[in-house]
Amino acid sequence: MALVLRLRRRAATVAIVLMAVCIGYYVVAGQNGLKSYEQKRHEAEHLQQQIEHLQQENGQLQQQVHALQSDPDAIEHEARERLHYARPGEVIYTLNNAPSGANGSNPSTQPAPSSSSR
Repeated sequence: MALVLRLRRRAATVAIVLMAVCIGYYVVAGQNGLKSYEQKRHEAEHLQQQIEHLQQENGQLQQQVHALQSDPDAIEHEARERLHYARPGEVIYTLNNAPSGANGSNPSTQPAPSSSSR
């Protein structure tokens, strides 16, 4: 009888240890475990940084809208910058960006090949 009780106790102890190991594994690596928690925490921090960045950008855009609605200088600046408007009598010079050659030099500054035949 004592032997049977000892075997039952050992079996119960082994079962409890196995259950504790399984629960521990689930807590650490399970679907809602510590790894998942850390991952979600990092994701939340990243999203919070994005929110702050977008709020700053939104504030700047609101200031720009307000300036364009009320400030004649801002309106003039945008008209000149985006629409290339000019006041009467002004002359606007535009510089074209020439494509660079393979060696990085401007092809229009290179001498033209001679057409003389030998």
